[in-house]
Amino acid sequence: MPRDYNRAPEFMILTLVARPPFNFRSVVHSHGWYQLAPWEWDDAAQTLSRVERLASERVVLLLFRAAGDGLAVETQDRLTLRERGEVERKSAWMFALEADFTAFYARADTEPRLAHCRAKAYGRLLRSSTMWEDVVKVMMTTNIQWSGTQRLVSALVQRFGEPLPNDPSRRAFPKPETIAHSREATLRKLGLGYRAPYLLKLARGITAGEYDLAALMDPSRPTDELRRELIALPGIGPYAANTLLAILGRYDYIGVDTEAISTVSRHFYDGRPIGEKEINAVFGAWGEYKALAYWFWDYAGMGGDSNG
Repeated sequence: MPRDYNRAPEFMILTLVARPPFNFRSVVHSHGWYQLAPWEWDDAAQTLSRVERLASERVVLLLFRAAGDGLAVETQDRLTLRERGEVERKSAWMFALEADFTAFYARADTEPRLAHCRAKAYGRLLRSSTMWEDVVKVMMTTNIQWSGTQRLVSALVQRFGEPLPNDPSRRAFPKPETIAHSREATLRKLGLGYRAPYLLKLARGITAGEYDLAALMDPSRPTDELRRELIALPGIGPYAANTLLAILGRYDYIGVDTEAISTVSRHFYDGRPIGEKEINAVFGAWGEYKALAYWFWDYAGMGGDSNG
């Protein structure tokens, strides 16, 4: 059920402008991240919320909704100027407010199965506030059904996340330092299975300064270089790396999983067994936009469901 958070008199609303076109709902529903803790989607109110731990160590609730050509971010807490700046930067990153899809739309307009992208402002993928959170969440999607991913992420947040002061049932995504001080047996008890040692190694590596995930967010770095660094992370193979590249705004590679194989096989190969080679053959002409073409293709118009 939707939660009723009574507004304190000091609540703040920040309004952020996006590069047009922008559609709040399109970003929220671009993929399943909005269904993973600490995100919560209220369909009736058309709002997305998350508990966020700030650099000041405060834990606050952020509420997002559409606002004109951009985004409104509401919090019940009175933020300092530094905290406000942090919330603005994180919000702009999570909703990719500065992303420019002009070149993609110009090509998509000529393809009937992608001509809807401009009108619906498709292209932006909802991100977490940190690459650490996104890497962990993608790790939790490997070799598991979506319901299992939801369960694992929820378990991590509830076990290790810092609670919201006025509602301890809601928690922020855990810090890598917190996971690093855990044990493999504890993670396995949460159901992580073979992912447990990889997650522990990643968290301890970040804490020790061996991995700098924030550096992956640098837009000036070559895509193939980022891909090599992602694959070198514990528990991250080609599928996970390609998926993370798309979250980073790099669409040169398609994250090929069983869903991708099933969808492309059904719609392009009459259900015959296929692999990554055949998927790339279908979307290869889209070059640096391959992942967008695959993800937002109008499969429904071909007799099936659309990813978008």
